[in-house]
Amino acid sequence: MNIVNERPLVSLIIPTKNSGRTIEACLKSIRGQSYKNIEIIIVDNNSTDDTKKIALKYTKLVFNRGRERSVQRNFGAKMSKGEYFLFIDSDMELSKTVIADCIRQVESYKVSKVNKVLGGVIIPEESFGEGFWAKCKALERSFYVGVDWIEAARFFPKKIFREFRGFDKDLVSGEDWDLNQRINTKFKILRINSSIRHNEGKLRLMDLLNKKLYYGRKINKYVSRNKDKFKAQSNIISRYKLFFFDPKKLFENPILGLGMLGMKTSEFIAGGFGYLFKK
Repeated sequence: MNIVNERPLVSLIIPTKNSGRTIEACLKSIRGQSYKNIEIIIVDNNSTDDTKKIALKYTKLVFNRGRERSVQRNFGAKMSKGEYFLFIDSDMELSKTVIADCIRQVESYKVSKVNKVLGGVIIPEESFGEGFWAKCKALERSFYVGVDWIEAARFFPKKIFREFRGFDKDLVSGEDWDLNQRINTKFKILRINSSIRHNEGKLRLMDLLNKKLYYGRKINKYVSRNKDKFKAQSNIISRYKLFFFDPKKLFENPILGLGMLGMKTSEFIAGGFGYLFKK
């Protein structure tokens, strides 16, 4: 494969918050990309660990901004010079050709559609981590690759991102889906095959449930705007259909499969409690 060293400039925008455990692996994966014309922008939310110190080894573009990811991402986009934006989280690692593949997807679409603009690119995710629950999360995520109502774009042309005014700053939960769906009403969104690896660390079930409870309490605005999409995303039967569509993979390790189903059911219950409590 030829290494791509030419324009256009791609801005990678990473919101952080006490991300010292994962940020260096994330930044190393970016520096190891086959596509070299990039800039890295870190937008930190008042970290008290060594996140900023580590980030400064890889980029001078380190800023401080709160309050949630949407605000951080939009600020990062504002400070960017790239023609394209790639938004990732600090616990993600890119496989070597992610950026090059995104650029090729955009450019090939322009050629095939006579200079039409692609709205965004979805990058599939794989999970890894320590312990039983991290393995359950990795199994769960493996069922979502290619599923339109779960995956969302992370790579956008700057002019598309700005046309749709970026992420909704008032959304804490579902902000990536929301932007994807707004863009998709007017522009095509495609996928690449190279992936992002999501470092879940050492997962504890209670941490997962608390996270879902928190997001459930914050999901109301997203629901009011995306009712039809949310019905599928929040429907446990639809999710179970995805899992049981491939029973061989689900129960290749029966204990892991049952653990994943139990974990996902518990997450749905926690998210539901959060949503109902907020209402």
